[in-house]
Amino acid sequence: MLKKIKNILLYRNLEGKDITYDTAKKIIKKERECYLIDVRSKQEYEEGHLQGAINICLYDMEKNIEKKVKNRQAKIILYCASGVRSKKAREILENMGYKDVYSLKYGILGVN
Repeated sequence: MLKKIKNILLYRNLEGKDITYDTAKKIIKKERECYLIDVRSKQEYEEGHLQGAINICLYDMEKNIEKKVKNRQAKIILYCASGVRSKKAREILENMGYKDVYSLKYGILGVN
């Protein structure tokens, strides 16, 4: 029972840092140091990505993030196709000590 409650609270916490594309654009415009990261595969990225995004595949996140984002206080906005992989990536980054990490709600599908 305790494990189930813990999982529910974790899921709610992950949901709390989902942002819309409009909010993401405002953050990117306002912040000095903000990274837009596409966590999809290299092939998906090459087929099309958001302007200004860098590609770090979810499965390579732990070994490659520090090469691209050295400042753990910088704002990071993650996205994938639907929002599932970016939530997992956000959890990885938060566990690594990155403080200001967001996931694009509905992924690239949520972009107007």
